[in-house]
Amino acid sequence: MTNTIQPFKTILFGFAFSPNLKVNIAETMRVAQFFGAKLILLHVGSRTGEKESNIESHLGALTSEDLPVEIVWKEGKPVETILDACEQFNIDLLVLGAQQHENMFQFYVGSIARKLTRNVCCSVMLLIKPSLERVPCKHVVVNGLDAPETELAITDAFYVAHALGVKQVTIVEEIRQKEIHVTVEDDRSLKKANIVKARLRHREEHRVRNIVSKLPFELTKDVNIKTQSIFGKRGYSIGHYAEVVRADLLVMNAPEKSGIFDRIFPHDIEYILSDLPTDLLIIRDRV
Repeated sequence: MTNTIQPFKTILFGFAFSPNLKVNIAETMRVAQFFGAKLILLHVGSRTGEKESNIESHLGALTSEDLPVEIVWKEGKPVETILDACEQFNIDLLVLGAQQHENMFQFYVGSIARKLTRNVCCSVMLLIKPSLERVPCKHVVVNGLDAPETELAITDAFYVAHALGVKQVTIVEEIRQKEIHVTVEDDRSLKKANIVKARLRHREEHRVRNIVSKLPFELTKDVNIKTQSIFGKRGYSIGHYAEVVRADLLVMNAPEKSGIFDRIFPHDIEYILSDLPTDLLIIRDRV
C-alpha cells in the first residue's frame, strides 16, 4: 500500500440490530482491513445486556487480531448522533448498511441518508450487497464531473481500487444536454450536434486523463482505465450506467450541503440514493 495516500484511517459503522447485522459487520471489517483502518461500531439506541450479547457474539465469530475494533453506544436522534460521533472520533469514512430500493428501508436510506451525506464531515459508504464470504470487487465506476471535488473523488477511487485489487476503473463524464447548444431539426442540425458532442467528449476525456496522469503510478499500474462520456441528467445517468455495466462500486462526489433549492428540486445524488445501483462511496474532503 502506498504510504503517501491513505484517505480512510478511521471508519465508523452505524448499525441497527437488523437481520443483516452480521453480514454488514463482516463486510465492513473486510473494508477496514483492506484500508488498514481502525473500526468503530456505533449503535444509536439503548444499551442492554441482550444487545451487548448479540454484538459480541457476531464479533467473536468475525474479529481479526490485526483489526482494532471499538464499540460505542449512544442515545439520541440518529442523524444528529451520527454526525456528532463522526466529529468526535475524527472519522474518515462512515459506513451504513442499506437496501437497494428506498421504499424497502427507511432508517438510513431516504431522508436520513440525504441528511447524513449532505452534512457529515467525512466520506460515506452505503453497502447494499454485503457478504459473509468475500466477493471480489472487479469494476469501479467513478464520476468525472467538471467540478473542484472530482480530482479527490478520482484519487480516492483509485486508492480503493488498489486496496481491493480491482482491475477495471471507468471514469464517467456526465455532460448535460444543454451544453450542446444545438436544436436538432433536420439532418444539418443533427450533424452539427454530433460534431459538438464529439468536441465535448474530447474536452472531457482530456481533462480526466490529465487528472489520472497526476496519480501515483502505484495506484494505476495494474488497472485497466476507461473513460466514458454520457449525455443526460447528472446522477441518474451515471447510476444507470453503473447498473448496466454491473459495477461493484460507484464512487461519487459528495453533494453540497442542503439548501432551499435541494428541497424543491432533486439533486444529482438523490437519483442514486432512491434506487442504489450498487455499493456507493461518496467522497468528501475531511478538512
